[in-house]
Amino acid sequence: MFSPAPLFLASSSPRRAQLLTDLGFEFTVWDAPLCAVDETPMFNEHPLQLVARLAQAKAMCALGSPDLPADAVVLAGDTVVVHAGHILGKPRDRDDAQAMLEQLNGNTHRVSTAIAVANTARCRVVSVTTNVTLVLLTAQQIRAYVATGEPLDKAGAYALQGKAAQFVQHIDGSWGAVVGLPQCETTHLLAEFSILPTWLKP
Repeated sequence: MFSPAPLFLASSSPRRAQLLTDLGFEFTVWDAPLCAVDETPMFNEHPLQLVARLAQAKAMCALGSPDLPADAVVLAGDTVVVHAGHILGKPRDRDDAQAMLEQLNGNTHRVSTAIAVANTARCRVVSVTTNVTLVLLTAQQIRAYVATGEPLDKAGAYALQGKAAQFVQHIDGSWGAVVGLPQCETTHLLAEFSILPTWLKP
């Protein structure tokens, strides 16, 4: 009987883990602190190139761990928000989060997410861009939202799946990609490595 390779999620993001669980995949979270990747954009690097490079680097770094089994398949991802030509990653602190939200306030921005799936033989990467429009928030709403702490570990300083859902007026593209895991593209990518949701297994 065919036994699929074990899947490892190289991410500390609870959102990615939840989406992968919701899709029906069996996996182990692999959050190795020694596998930190420098997320600084290169000079004139396009956002899609940036997220693809970082997702691949995270997957390959985890794959190089001696603690993973030889047949491991690793999934990693990266997300950035882009507005007016500026790449917005995770805010450094509350002041940075407030500044990001003031930039995005009442405007349409792009969210670019890349997912990389790798084993010892190959690495495949897919990138997805989604346009998101926020309503016009008051200064008090922005301050109050930042004070909740929710924006501090999110690219662009907001969580679509959290309290900030009420700020999103329109989404053109993948909801999952904004959260950090484009469901359709991820499922197809994992299928290339013979990894299927549990409910699809014979």
